[in-house]
Amino acid sequence: MTDTTAEMILHNYPQSPVAEKARIAFGIKGLTWRSVEIPRIPPKPMLTILTGGYRRTPVMQIGADVYCDSQCIIRELERRHPSPTFFPTADSGFLWCLSRWTDGALFDLGVRIVLGSAGDALPADFAEDRGRLYFGPDWAAGLRQANSALPHLASQMRAPLHWLDDQLGDGRRFLSGDAPAAIDAQFYHVVWFIRGRWDKGPAFLSEFTRIERWEAAVAAIGHGTMTEMDAQDAIADARTHDPIPLDAGDPLDPQGLAPGMDVTVSPDLDGGEQPVEGTVVCATVDTITLRRTDPDIGTVHVHFPRAGYRVDGT
Repeated sequence: MTDTTAEMILHNYPQSPVAEKARIAFGIKGLTWRSVEIPRIPPKPMLTILTGGYRRTPVMQIGADVYCDSQCIIRELERRHPSPTFFPTADSGFLWCLSRWTDGALFDLGVRIVLGSAGDALPADFAEDRGRLYFGPDWAAGLRQANSALPHLASQMRAPLHWLDDQLGDGRRFLSGDAPAAIDAQFYHVVWFIRGRWDKGPAFLSEFTRIERWEAAVAAIGHGTMTEMDAQDAIADARTHDPIPLDAGDPLDPQGLAPGMDVTVSPDLDGGEQPVEGTVVCATVDTITLRRTDPDIGTVHVHFPRAGYRVDGT
């Protein structure tokens, strides 16, 4: 069952490349949605009250269901709004596999280029927060290394961009053909990040004329129809809805996860982030859903991907 009375709310901020991926996804679907602007760095109290501590951007809220990570956002948008599809060809499994690279190693490379190129110009609080998130406990050394290795990092980005440029050589408008797909949003957010946040980005990308043509086509999709929303109103929206019921399980789950178990979920890396505690509602090969109850918002379901996230018992 799906609650059709709840609005789609994206908790995000304008400069976030991963939020841009989600915004383009809304555009591909032609959706109407609300935008709650969140701080770029913690604390983010109006977000974490919904998620139970998860602080990354973006988070999608639909009533009392909270979707963390763009993987979950794209899956849920496709489930609720199957047409136009995010997967216009028969390659959905392959494209999901490819997205683990675009959203993982390729995006991490973009982060190193952008943060490394900024050097000492990064605000101290932002440098510490993003440095810890992406470079680990010894983040200051990681930032220095990224700065000194910029030519190498650029060469590592140049190779896949050449491959992508070649892929577009047959004149296709989007990566998988004439219709936009989720993979267009998933590649685009890296290119958008490089162009907008690296001072040498536009010159670097000018080599790839087919990518620039494709980039313009994706940008022209837009973000759907967005209106601003106050964070307090989003909290009230969660309080006045019930989460959608779920009862799916996976008898082959390698961790033996089952409804009723108390667990924590966190990104599967040492970014210094707070794990989210809750009770398993359902766990599948793709997602895990936790039930959380808070006196300020009532009961919510918080949804995470399985790929890239760690689940531990409490």
